[in-house]
This record gives sequence, C-alpha cells and structure tokens, in this order.
Amino acid sequence: MPTLLSVTKALEKLLATFQPVDFEQVELTQALGRVLAEDIHAGFDLPSFDNSTMDGFALRADDVKDASHGNPVSLVVVADIPAGHPFSGVLTQGQAARIMTGAPLPSGADAIIPLEDTDSSSQPAGALMPGKVQVFRHVQAGDYVRPRGKDARAQDLLIPLGTRLRPQEVGLLAMLGKPNLKVYRRPRLAILPTGDELTQVGDPLAPGKIYESNTYAITAQVEQAGGVAVSLGLIADRFDAVKGALDRALEAEVDLILSSAGVSVGAYDFVRVALEEGGNLSFWRVNMRPGKPFAFGHYRGTPFIGLPGNPASAFVGFEIFVRPALLKMAGQTDWSRPMIPVVLLEKIESDGRESYLRAVVTFRDGRAYARLTGHQDSGNLRSLIQANALLIIPNEVKCLPIGAEVQAWFL
Repeated sequence: MPTLLSVTKALEKLLATFQPVDFEQVELTQALGRVLAEDIHAGFDLPSFDNSTMDGFALRADDVKDASHGNPVSLVVVADIPAGHPFSGVLTQGQAARIMTGAPLPSGADAIIPLEDTDSSSQPAGALMPGKVQVFRHVQAGDYVRPRGKDARAQDLLIPLGTRLRPQEVGLLAMLGKPNLKVYRRPRLAILPTGDELTQVGDPLAPGKIYESNTYAITAQVEQAGGVAVSLGLIADRFDAVKGALDRALEAEVDLILSSAGVSVGAYDFVRVALEEGGNLSFWRVNMRPGKPFAFGHYRGTPFIGLPGNPASAFVGFEIFVRPALLKMAGQTDWSRPMIPVVLLEKIESDGRESYLRAVVTFRDGRAYARLTGHQDSGNLRSLIQANALLIIPNEVKCLPIGAEVQAWFL
C-alpha cells in the first residue's frame, strides 16, 4: 500500500494549484466581507483640517495662562462655529469663539477650553452665543485639538490589497469618499453530494435512507469563507449520474468542484472513477483523522476536491483544505487559522494519524484547558455543535496523558 500523504504535503500540493480569481467593481454598500483587489491610499490628510475634540471655546492658550477658579479670565466671544461651518475671520488677543465637537479650529486659535471649565457649562440646544465667557483654568497650545493629518497623511497606505473588509474598513473607506471598490470576485464552488441513501430535506424518509446534510453544511462553510455555492442536487451512485453532474458543474462555470462521498474504495464509489476518466487525480487519501478518503485533482481543467461523505469528516476536510484554497482564490494573502496551546483535561488515544478532534476549550487562571465532546466517530455531527475547537494531535502520536499540551483551532 502506498504511503499516505501528510496533511502538510497535501495542503502544499493543493494550494500550489490555485490562484486568485479575477476582480470586479462593487459599491461600498456591498463591500462587507469582500477582499480588496487594490491598495487603498489616503487621498488627503485625515482629518483634513484642525478640529475641536470637545464642545467648548476656541481661544489663544496664552490668553488664559494664568486662569483659575480664583482668578478667571474673561474673553470676548466673537463667533459661533458649529460643525461643518468654518469661521472666516481670525481670533485676536482676548477673543474666543464658541465651537462644537468636530468643527474647524479658527485661525488665530491654538487650543480649546471645554464648556465645563467655563461659566457657560450648561448650554441647552438652541442656546444663544454668549457675549463673553469666563475661563476657569489654563490650557496648553494644542489641548483638545485634533490636528490635521493626525490619523493619516495623504498617500499613506491605509488598507492593503488582499484585505477582507470588516465594518471598520468599510467605515474608513467611507471617510475616504470611496463610493466604489475593486474587489476579487467571489469564487464559485459546485457541490456534488453523492449516494443512493440520501433523501432531500423535506421529503418523506424511507427505510434505509438518511437526509442529505452535507450540502447545507458545506454551503454554509463556503458562504462563511466568502464564496458562492452552486448546488447540483443529489447525485445517484451511478457512473453516468456522477459524470453528468461533473459536466453540469463545468457548464455552471465554477472555479472548484467539490464532492462529498464517492471517493473511497467501495463498489459504488464512482466519483474517483469519473474524475480519472475525464481528468486526473493528483492525490488520493491523506494521513489524517477524520477524513482519510480525500481526493484532489482536475476534471477537464477545473480543480476538483473530493471530501468524505461522513458529515464530521466532510466538515473537517473543508476547514483544512477547501477553506484555504477558497481564501486564496478570493485574493486573501493569509489563510492560516490562529492556534493556541491547550492543556488536556482527559487522556486521549489516537491511531497515529494526524487527528483533528472535537473539543470544548475553557479558560481559567490564564490558561486554556480542553476536553473532548464525546466520541469522535466521523458521522457524529452533534459533537461539532458541542465543540468550540479542534484539537490537533500530531502524526505518530497514539496516546497523550492528562496535562499534556496540544494545539487547538477555534471554530
């Protein structure tokens, strides 16, 4: 029997095949979760003008250098500056301007005194500008002023190509006045669930049949990773049905064909046969648990990944192999998943394959601890619902005692 490919080698071979898809223009309102296909530079300074960080009075710091509660300084209020309304004049010695948060700092002023440090601390909406203001403490030049360019300078690189946009990036893009963006197109993945035992959700369940769940779980995983899932319906365990589904996937112009089941060694596992007839198989079977029957190749030039049929195996196989490939196609430059060390709360036995075991990780006293979510059968999808992490048991490790430390992926 040929040596099984390690997870690391299998992932390297698989990822070497994939390149980012082409790009498209989207409106900013549709940008959340998309991956930038361009660098975003500041077109102007942020903020673009000196402005007040407080509701208060703009003034010259030197005018109030001796101000205190026992020795207030009186200034003449010569202007009212709401946000969005610059003052065209210049403040001179002994003058102040009432100013709102975010409003432009007037010429001649170099500081802001907050309202609460003046005799105008109570100002209801619509209150008229006072003719004078008493200042009860001193300030330094620059106090309560947000200077121009404090956040970024024009031409600074703010968001690099390959960034998946979160709400905070979307907000910054709006601040930059970007109505449209160049992003990578969402990769399209065809999903082919195979098996005569499968019944569509919603139909009556006959004896010996099970409801097909992988399409739903995998579709959710695809969408969560930023792709578009193309379902081709249930595929019977017949060579012609499998080949027809593969051909329909090509007609749908997908970037990756993804099957569940049919790649093992059973008498009715026709996916691998159809793949080899119409394309090539780069590797088959990986030294991992769960999910050893894993296939990768091409069907008429389109990449193909064959996941196991058991739900937990399909889920784990997707996270290890399909998710990184999808993220790379989507233009992301980092598809690694963060790991943390955890301490085992129970003894773990394995068969020597690199294993990804469903577990619950908890924290106490600054450390992370892990316990399995019951049995690890490849069909036990409930254990994935109970889990918040996958424990990674290295290759050739068959037993780990309580207190041993392993790495964990959070789900």
